[in-house]
This record gives sequence, structure tokens and C-alpha cells, in this order.
Amino acid sequence: MNAVTSGLIPYHTFTLGNGLRVYVHEHHATPIVSVNLWYHVGSRNERPGRTGFAHLFEHLMFEGSRNVPHGQFDALLEEAGAINNGSTNPDRTNYWETLPSTALELGLYLEGDRMGGLLDALTQRELDAQRDVVKNERRQSYENRPYGLASETMLATLYPPMHPYHWPTIGSMADLDDAELEDVQQFFRTYYVPGNATLAVAGDVRADDVERLVSKWFGDIPAGGAIPDIIVPPMIAGDSAVVLEDSVQLPRLYLAWHTPALYARDDAELDIAARALGDGKASRLFRSLVYESQVAQSVSSYQSSASLGSTFRIVITARQGVALGALRDTAIAAVNEMARNGITQRELDRARNGLETGFIDALQNVGGFGGRADQLNHNVFYAGDAGYADHDMARYKAVTTERVGAAVHKYLLQPCVTLSVVPRGEAQLAVPA
Repeated sequence: MNAVTSGLIPYHTFTLGNGLRVYVHEHHATPIVSVNLWYHVGSRNERPGRTGFAHLFEHLMFEGSRNVPHGQFDALLEEAGAINNGSTNPDRTNYWETLPSTALELGLYLEGDRMGGLLDALTQRELDAQRDVVKNERRQSYENRPYGLASETMLATLYPPMHPYHWPTIGSMADLDDAELEDVQQFFRTYYVPGNATLAVAGDVRADDVERLVSKWFGDIPAGGAIPDIIVPPMIAGDSAVVLEDSVQLPRLYLAWHTPALYARDDAELDIAARALGDGKASRLFRSLVYESQVAQSVSSYQSSASLGSTFRIVITARQGVALGALRDTAIAAVNEMARNGITQRELDRARNGLETGFIDALQNVGGFGGRADQLNHNVFYAGDAGYADHDMARYKAVTTERVGAAVHKYLLQPCVTLSVVPRGEAQLAVPA
């Protein structure tokens, strides 16, 4: 076992013979522990015609495994006073339990049993039931929600059809309908294996005890085979404008540019730029469009960072009847001005302080999304270094006003995707193609 004793999240690490990498952070302030398991699979590992599988398994993982009957996964955790959840994004899937530290073995047993024995309980009936749950979730979040199809439309416009980010994580209705039991089982055999996973345990535990228990419940699971390479086709350059008529009351404008991957050069600068442009009431576009001209209801902007490349996005909801062309002109003018002159020191300080506050606040917890265990796994997956948290904060501290302007000039003066979502029958409010 190796130990890294410095940094924001000190940890011990070891690797089982089957390839499972384990990270243990001892934090004895409270008698709780988080078991946090990341599978390095997301919707980017799918292919056209077979989308939505990673998210489908987020549901199937809670429905029983070899030694845990249907319905008992949550029941056992609730009886122990634990909470649990999971999430899927284009890059990875995570599952976590926050438990009393005396129940550590229960969390490891449950995760080990579904890693090694989920397929023993996966029947056609179970697949059909969870497929229907996911389809209903898609209806609620996409088809039947105002602006719900905007994200899917943006992805399809930003990325060519064979790009791993072309489709949404939830998949398409057609692909969910077409998923056969053998297809789903093979997806699990390929990606939900020790060699394609990392396990982080943080809280009131001893590293030696964790190593013993992880070896007990995960050590006999086969490592799995080689993980298929992800093929990333070249991006298609050029401005594009798309119009989507929807059952909405207010027009909404989406702008998006391709930007560097998470932790790559200029990712931090663009994160800062997004906060200065449209994050919060003090941001430039909020002041201009919501306070001063009062043509917009809301404004947001953000650097949506991911492993294969990121997108910088601006979202503006107009007031009723306001055409989106003028809003786009104002947003582009603000981008151009920032590219020429950068941002002010006050804007930089505000953005950096907000980022640091959110980061440190998340680390007050050992469990949950963004807690210490989750952060260890996040750093391993995206940076290849469980201790990268210190470097993450350092990159924001190194940002200057001039570097923000240079990053905006380099990436946001490039071709842009424009999506106009307008009320049905009011296509005249959209940005002209």
C-alpha cells in the first residue's frame, strides 16, 4: 500500500490483482464513511443504434444481484442508516453510499456483489421494467418538458453523428426500444469490471481495514478484457443556426463553441470568462439584458468541461415576444469585447472566490457528489492523479485578466452553434439561419 500524506485529500492507495484501483482517505472527524465507485464508462462508450446503455445500468444496478434479492439493496442500506445514489454522464458512471463507519463492510459487500453478480439477476422482465422507467424519465425530462429537447438538439448540431458526444446520456427512444437482453449483458461484461473501475473510500476508517474488506468482496471478481478504444472523428467547423419550435411561452437562445477538455490549457480561463459574462446578477450579460434593457428574463453562461473536449455555452431566455436576433448580437458583442480587453481584476476575483468557495464547501463532506471520496475518483479519472485537487485550485489562482482575454479570443471568435427555441408558430422570433 502506498501513501500520499500531503495535499487537500491525503490518501492511501493499493491495487487488487484483478486491476481494481482503490483510494482510502482517513478522516476521523465524524463516525461516517463513504464508499464511492466509479466505472469508467458513460454514453461516450456507446455507439449509434445502441445508446442509453450506461444510464440504463444506473437503474438496473439497484434492482438486485446474485446475493441481494430485488428491492433489498436500498432496504439493507436504509436499515443501517445509510443513503446512496448514482449518476451517469458522457464520461463515467458513479455509485456511492454514505454509511455509519460501522457499516463499511455492508457498503463494500453490496458494491462487490453487483459488480460480480449483477448479470445473475438480470432477466428480460427486469430489463423491460427498467427500460420503461427510463423511457418515462426521458418523456418527463425531454419530450414533455419546456426546452427539454434543446440539449439533445445542441449535441446533435455540435458533434458529427459518429462522435461520442453526439447523443444524450439518456439515449434515444428507438435505441431503448431496440435494446436486446444480450446486447445489454455484453455491455456490462465489457465495461463493469474491476479493471475499468476505481473505488474511493473516505471517512472514519483505517486503510488496513479497507484493504482487507475490499480484497474480501472484490478480490475474486475477474478483471475483464481490454476496453475498446474510443474513436473521435474530426469536428465540423462552421457557424450553424437551428430553430426548434416548442410548447414554451418565452423564446430562448443557446450559443455554443468548442473549447479545450477539462484540465487542458485555457479550460480554467474559460471557466472564469463564463462567470464574468453570464453567471449571476453582477455578470455583464445579466446587467445588460435583464437590468438595463430589460429584454431578457434570465442569462447564464458556463464552460461545460468534459474529457474529450468541452463546450462554452451562453443561454438567454427572452421576455415574451422579444426576437432572439438582437440578443445574439448583444451576446456576441460582449464576447468580442472580452476578447479584445479581457476582464477586470474585480471580475476575476469574484469568479475565483466563487469557485474556491464551492470547491472547499464540497470537501466538508466525505460522501455525496463532490465530497472527498467522489473528488478522489474524479481526479483519478480526469487527471490521472488522485491528489490533483491541489493543482485544480492552483490553476485558477494562476489565471490573469490578460489570459482570460486571450482564451476568449482564441476559442470564442471561432464558429458558433446557435439554437433558437421559440413558441410554436412564432418562428419569426428565431435568429435567422
